[in-house]
Amino acid sequence: MTETANSAVDRSIDWRSPEYYDESALLAEMERVFDICHGCRRCFNLCHSFPLLFDAIDESDSGELDTTPKTVYWEVAEQCYLCDMCYRAKCPYVPPHPFMVDFPRLMLRAKAQSWRKNGARLRDRVLASPRTVGRLAGIPVVAQAVNALNRNAAARAALENVAGISRRAPLPEYRKARGRRSRSRAEGEVLVFATCYGDYNSPEIVDDLFAVLAHNGIGATMMQSEACCGMPKLELGDFDGVEALMRKNLPALAAHARSGGAILAPVPSCALMFQQELPEMFPDDEDVKLVGEAVRDPMHYLWLRSRAEGLNTEFANSLGKVMYHAPCHTQVQNFGLKTPDVLKLAPDTTVDTIERCSGFDGVYGVRAESRDASEKIARAAVRSAKEGEWDHFTSDCPLAGRQILNGLNRAADYRHPVSLLRQAYGC
Repeated sequence: MTETANSAVDRSIDWRSPEYYDESALLAEMERVFDICHGCRRCFNLCHSFPLLFDAIDESDSGELDTTPKTVYWEVAEQCYLCDMCYRAKCPYVPPHPFMVDFPRLMLRAKAQSWRKNGARLRDRVLASPRTVGRLAGIPVVAQAVNALNRNAAARAALENVAGISRRAPLPEYRKARGRRSRSRAEGEVLVFATCYGDYNSPEIVDDLFAVLAHNGIGATMMQSEACCGMPKLELGDFDGVEALMRKNLPALAAHARSGGAILAPVPSCALMFQQELPEMFPDDEDVKLVGEAVRDPMHYLWLRSRAEGLNTEFANSLGKVMYHAPCHTQVQNFGLKTPDVLKLAPDTTVDTIERCSGFDGVYGVRAESRDASEKIARAAVRSAKEGEWDHFTSDCPLAGRQILNGLNRAADYRHPVSLLRQAYGC
């Protein structure tokens, strides 16, 4: 990935200001930025927002933005799922360039205005509350029923017709949340933020992370009470909802960060939320900033340990050929791709990397109206997985990994990187 964005640039989100919700000012800025994008078109293959915009311009009366309906502006914003790849890796006009193009922040402003004016569908509000859904669906008897229905074609068709959740989207299974204290190892230098997915969908990922940390003599404890990181609500433009969740998580996270410890989140979107989005929403909150500096992706943290204190290199097993997908929200954390470097420490292990978007992004990938676009975005990554030779398929993002393998009807073959590392250790 080639980073074009200047990390010193202020991207703070002025969401409390009345001017932020001025629709005429928003539309004027969208017109300015869209005209620049129209002349460039470098991001035509990143997501569906750009081809939607370019097609609408090309099909307008003049073939320019001046005759493109303003309704298209809102449709473009709806298609943006804030991956940040255009800003971080593609756009040559990001600040400090005089054009000052920040497409993701502009789309977020449009989403915030849409949320304040119209709210969101019940389906989207439910999907943006994964911890609430997981708590209900994780009740043992309920979980069995939900999982069975999600595997049933007739039930999925009904769910699409009633709720607008695509029958083709891979839906995660639900599990009963594991005990938190039983997995903690006293007061360790690492605090694990399990994430909603790690609590209710794949708790084995968190188990594997604790096993790998223990195998390396790293003390770790589980955050004892956890709310959603807030990324799904951010993607709806629900800033008040994001703040409410942040206030629940911040005290424990900040206390650990003040002690000098690291905070690990095994889902990239959650790590990115704490590292980037919340500090930009609350630029004057020192605790938010402190937590953002302490949060790490687990594989990045282990790579840093390997360069400092060192990692245990007594591996019991080879991983053979690994196909690794680098999620957008891992790439835009700007620490490079460290997962392959860590996995290649295992003997006789090779890693091939896919750097194309999975097109899933949680809510976006399961909505019936965006499922076609989601699958189209994923085609390049699916093609690479199909053409490659691999013993294991992994991605830092479980949803992205399963989305790609779903295109091969092999979604169950996904493994998280920390799970592969535990297998290599044999611990």
